[in-house]
Amino acid sequence: MEMEMDKMIKVLLVDDHEMVRIGLAAVLGTEDGIEVVGEASSGEEGIRLAQEYKPDVVLMDLVMEGMDGIETTRQLLALYPECKVIVLTSYLDDEKMYPVIEAGAFSYLLKTSRASEIAEAIRAAVRGQSVLESQVASKMMNRFRQPKPETPLHEDLTEREMDVLRLLAQGKSNQDIADDLIIGIKTVKFHVTNILAKLGVEDRTQAAIYAYKNGLAE
Repeated sequence: MEMEMDKMIKVLLVDDHEMVRIGLAAVLGTEDGIEVVGEASSGEEGIRLAQEYKPDVVLMDLVMEGMDGIETTRQLLALYPECKVIVLTSYLDDEKMYPVIEAGAFSYLLKTSRASEIAEAIRAAVRGQSVLESQVASKMMNRFRQPKPETPLHEDLTEREMDVLRLLAQGKSNQDIADDLIIGIKTVKFHVTNILAKLGVEDRTQAAIYAYKNGLAE
């Protein structure tokens, strides 16, 4: 449900740089409908203040001493899922950006953003609209465009079929496999037929080659 826009939007600042918090509090204090209810200098303090003030939006730094913005976002949203976390950072590297978005961050802005852009992102968040820095949006689109790696064919094999494949790759006959696994030879033949079909190969030799190529043979 969208927030009624005549209600003050409560914002919590989480950043370990005091001057950043002072600057944000000052500029947001001049914006209509936005109230900075608290400032935290660490992730741990941010979680505590979020539980106390129940902000609508949290402006979250990514790199902080102690608990970083990724883990803070994850824990905060686990306790208070209604909150919208807007990342406000200087970093665009993948190892920080993707994990915090996966942790539940709603929007992602750079600290070079204008005050009006940050304020609008806050208002957009309570309307349920995410705002992504243009470079972040480009990275996300490129990531989705990349073809996903195909699932290895052998992942469709059952545990017993994997046992049969390993023994087959060792050059063992159906009777040897039956003896080793203490199963009937008809059962072995059934498993071998399924293995060939699932791996898309024509015979036992090709199945053995597949096993060696994929590190399945012992």
